[in-house]
Amino acid sequence: MTILTRDQRVTIILFMDAVFRALNDAHRRRILDLLHERDGQSLLELESNFSDMTRFGVMKHLKILESASLVTTRKCGRFKYHYLNTVPLQEISDRWISRFAAPWSVALADLKSNLEMPKDNENTMENSTVKTKPQHVFVTVIKTSPEKLWSALIDGKITPAYYYGATLQGDLKKGSSYSYIGPDGNIFVSGEVLEAIELKKLVMTFVGKWMPGMEDDKPSRVTFEILQQGDCCRLTLIHDQFESETATFRNTGGGWPGIISGLKTLLETGQPLNYNPMVG
Repeated sequence: MTILTRDQRVTIILFMDAVFRALNDAHRRRILDLLHERDGQSLLELESNFSDMTRFGVMKHLKILESASLVTTRKCGRFKYHYLNTVPLQEISDRWISRFAAPWSVALADLKSNLEMPKDNENTMENSTVKTKPQHVFVTVIKTSPEKLWSALIDGKITPAYYYGATLQGDLKKGSSYSYIGPDGNIFVSGEVLEAIELKKLVMTFVGKWMPGMEDDKPSRVTFEILQQGDCCRLTLIHDQFESETATFRNTGGGWPGIISGLKTLLETGQPLNYNPMVG
């Protein structure tokens, strides 16, 4: 059993307080619902759903949601788009809700992010309807160094502690192949490394093999971005290049938050979560 220090307990309390305070408002919950229905919306698009609020009011609510890490943003051309980030809910579910409530807490993770980035066209109007391909985006902040985070991502001796028991095999250098081997010895995920910038960025193709139907999907792409912020690291995971809402897309939205939360727990406490949503 892990004994938390006073600073760790304070951090947990502040984190949970920020999340629940952000959720304790009907307008902010409505914003999250809107992003759950269609992710990657601009301020103008979100504002159009609130006849009782000004743009400034919507901006204030978005700021609170961003501060709680429930919403993250990415810029595309001249515009900024907002995305639902389920990782804080997953962390509360995994780390502080009773393990006896696991089947219910998994449902929280299903508030998945169906990210729909606009096409690379700076002349696209903010309020226009753009048909785009779905994506997932998740963000968390981990109290660790870039060196330790990078090592956890590429070291096959560490990955079983947070990647649902799967061992990473392969030399993660540009152009090389890799695979995650499950506890049963079968290939869990495989692909090719597209880019590897040490301590900063890892990009690879993704072919899932653990669920029926996924073998028919074309390879998608996973990007890990590491940004050092003081004595912490901001980790952003982007899973994109899906052809549509494929079997791979559907079966990864609820899985990534568990992996990220497990990685954060491992690096901050030294203990694995021992959490697997695929086990009843």
